[in-house]
Amino acid sequence: MRILYTNFHPRNGGGHATYVVNLARSFQGEHQVTVATPGTSRLFAQAGRIPGVRCMDVSFSTRPAPMLAEASCLRRLLREGDFDLVHVNGSADHRQAMLARLGLRRPPRIVWTKHNTMPARGFGHWLRSCFGTDGAIGVCDHVSGLLHDSPYRGHPICTVRLGVDTDAFRPATPDESRQARLELLGEMSAGTLVLGSVGGTDRAKGWMILARALARLPRVDRDRFRLLVAGDPPRGTLRQEVETLGMAPWVVFPGLVPDPRRILAASDVGFVVSFQEAGSYAACESLAMGLPTLVSDAGGLPELVRDGVDGWIVPAGDVDAAEAWLRDRLAHPVPPAMFAAARARAQECFSMPVFAERTLAFYRQVCAPG
Repeated sequence: MRILYTNFHPRNGGGHATYVVNLARSFQGEHQVTVATPGTSRLFAQAGRIPGVRCMDVSFSTRPAPMLAEASCLRRLLREGDFDLVHVNGSADHRQAMLARLGLRRPPRIVWTKHNTMPARGFGHWLRSCFGTDGAIGVCDHVSGLLHDSPYRGHPICTVRLGVDTDAFRPATPDESRQARLELLGEMSAGTLVLGSVGGTDRAKGWMILARALARLPRVDRDRFRLLVAGDPPRGTLRQEVETLGMAPWVVFPGLVPDPRRILAASDVGFVVSFQEAGSYAACESLAMGLPTLVSDAGGLPELVRDGVDGWIVPAGDVDAAEAWLRDRLAHPVPPAMFAAARARAQECFSMPVFAERTLAFYRQVCAPG
């Protein structure tokens, strides 16, 4: 199969970039894979290092004049590449793929992955559904439900959960954990429970709810926890809130780290307690490392764990519930079986082979004649 992946982000690209890179790695060699994305992007750099994957410097503007010129360039790429399928990941590249394939003698099928929990409504979605979509993927059942309640309902819709490299993200050895904890957190009392997240430090990620809940505990109980929150170090009001709560000694910000496995290796429990979230690489990576993972009930997060088996689910934004969960951990340590269950959950549901197999099956469904 000849596959073109598109992504409009000119810089980091977040989960979109990781998503496309994972698919390109999974299919290179077996299929002809091309990635069209701005040359300034993280995706362009990472995909360009995958053997056999062709990367094209393509921009996806939203202003009419450059958008039409870029759509013309993309049209030439579609004609020359004779692609079977274009897999788009955002509104800007989706729009241009729609324009670029109009009138082609052999137009490629277009699959769109919806990565967020925003409603898919309005004229733009209707237009892309009518003229630029042959199938849509939701990264969780919650998102697929939004697609079914949208102009895309007449097309094939499939849930394909995010995939992570469960060979790379594997449980840390005791030595790896000790070294990571010492480097990131310094000396701590034996039995300190480290709650770690690689989901970022934006307010919407909900980590401040855990910080507020932890601040309610007596000092002797608070000392039995640390929050390890990776991402851009918070500034302004977020940093002030942590200091006002007096939580600076208990909430540690290691910054943007090149390898999130170091954060998770230092952790006993993972957490992603966002106010809104579709799929979550951070939660999947935490489970793959064998960490029982605390999630909120926002979006697709509660689909990732089985409450009390390989993780826990708390209401999003609920400080009382977060406090109750912390007190429960003081009274009832994490059962050893949960660590093995977390790893098994990732291998069964979020491994790269499962992710690639389900995505390819959907491609074949969309590209089937008739």
